[in-house]
Amino acid sequence: MKHDIVEKNVGLMAILIVIAISFGGLAEIIPLMVSRTASEPIEGLQPYTALQLEGRDVYIREGCNNCHSQMVRPFRAETERYGPYSEAGETVWNHPHLFGSKRTGPDLARVGGRYSDDWHRVHLINPRDLVPESNMPAYPWLEDALIDASATPAKLSTMQMLGVPYSDADIAGAQAEVEGKTELDALVAYLQNLGVLIKNRGQ
Repeated sequence: MKHDIVEKNVGLMAILIVIAISFGGLAEIIPLMVSRTASEPIEGLQPYTALQLEGRDVYIREGCNNCHSQMVRPFRAETERYGPYSEAGETVWNHPHLFGSKRTGPDLARVGGRYSDDWHRVHLINPRDLVPESNMPAYPWLEDALIDASATPAKLSTMQMLGVPYSDADIAGAQAEVEGKTELDALVAYLQNLGVLIKNRGQ
């Protein structure tokens, strides 16, 4: 049989596997590359402020994305709990993406504005003060850790090179914007921005 020829010839099988994977990859990638909804920002999308960008770095450093996804899937159970499903245009300027798949804690894609700044502060310093059954770690050191403001302009500049539309004025003013701010201030600012635009659009 013909498949015996393939199965007994390792070199031929390897070539055919590479071809099959290549076609499968192209079938997944090309539609996303040409789709405007996947590659262009949604209407009204703004880049993170310098403080929010610093907060996102804290979020990544502390491993928050290991327990909290940031992608509401288009299923009724998801949208009823978390809000409107996620759109690709919301995250076109996110480097790296933080979609995630594990939900030890709730999805945070729409957490912005759901709670007050003070709630977030208390929750981050000691989650059990607000949610007694929570198994989330406490992050009390964020309240005292100051942001290294001298590094912030370089972060915005790097994002600018990656296609995020920061202006030279944004970069020039970044250090002053975060000067004297704590990592807790930055993380709360980041969380309060998540999903706000979509919710404000009434979707």
